[in-house]
Amino acid sequence: MTTTVESPTSAWITGPILGIETSCDETAASVLAADGAILSNIITSQHAVHQRFGGVVPELASRAHIESIEVVSAEALQKAGLAWTDLTGIAVTQGPGLAGALLVGVNYAKALAYVLNIPLVGVSHLEGHIASAWLQDPAFPLPCVVLVVSGGHTHLYYKEPSGHCRLLGSTRDDAAGEAFDKGAQLLGLEYPGGPAIDSLARQGNPEAIAFPRSYLKRGSLEFSFSGLKTALLYKLQAMTEQSRTAQAADLAAGYQEAIVAVLVEKSFAAVRSSGARALAVVGGVSANSRLRALLQQRATSESLHLSLPPLAYCTDNAAMIAAAGRQALRAGLRASLDIDAQASLASSFAHAL
Repeated sequence: MTTTVESPTSAWITGPILGIETSCDETAASVLAADGAILSNIITSQHAVHQRFGGVVPELASRAHIESIEVVSAEALQKAGLAWTDLTGIAVTQGPGLAGALLVGVNYAKALAYVLNIPLVGVSHLEGHIASAWLQDPAFPLPCVVLVVSGGHTHLYYKEPSGHCRLLGSTRDDAAGEAFDKGAQLLGLEYPGGPAIDSLARQGNPEAIAFPRSYLKRGSLEFSFSGLKTALLYKLQAMTEQSRTAQAADLAAGYQEAIVAVLVEKSFAAVRSSGARALAVVGGVSANSRLRALLQQRATSESLHLSLPPLAYCTDNAAMIAAAGRQALRAGLRASLDIDAQASLASSFAHAL
């Protein structure tokens, strides 16, 4: 990230911070108090814009962010009961994400920081998701393992006692959320695919139709979901239209089970190999009801401390960006006003979260 380390000043950390998130198809703004309390968290979704296309259209996403960002940010300030001049810092998602969408947020944040003469920090979207584990559970212990699982990411991290994150494994192809979306398309379900499969799967039997689980080589903490998508395609091609309709719920349940079973097994394997006694699962896919149920069952049976953020903080939101930004500002980090969006921002982090 485009940041320089400076000595912290009290003005950076004793007042409220505004977080801005525009990495994909949600325009979000949130205000956090100096102690980390969430004063507001406003999200405007673009699902209606992209639904007829079956996925996010980058150009339309950028335009929608331009139309919404000022209104959303003003609403976040109003709900927090603050004026613009009360802010002491701004955190904005710098990447990864859609280039045009990120630019809207970054440029708006730069303009605000300049006008208000307050520090700005760029935050990795993945840093934000990781920070969400502590939003409602500030006492969640370190060290821990964190699974970031969303539409674009499936990453396992070891978060050290110092707060630094070390990558343990990631997906070799499709992210878990991408596998949900592609599977939903094959099943003829509406966008967004993850919630659609989750809803339909509740009516089905996850053991009725078997799907492969890719664990890769023994001991691997990496993921692969492309073969699962292909397996679903072949099963559908071998079925009549009538049988596909009749077994839709079982297909969704079996497909979903193959994804979440691997996520759970790899996460607990990472806990065992790292020696940690705590696991956080964050990101949009962490809202999946079956994944949450299996994680809670396993954590209870193994007496493991588990953090699952409330649903409002699972999908893209600005509270998590403000939380990560607050930590960066407290560490003395500040971005210069030439900060730019980075669509492929690396998954390693330069500072403790």
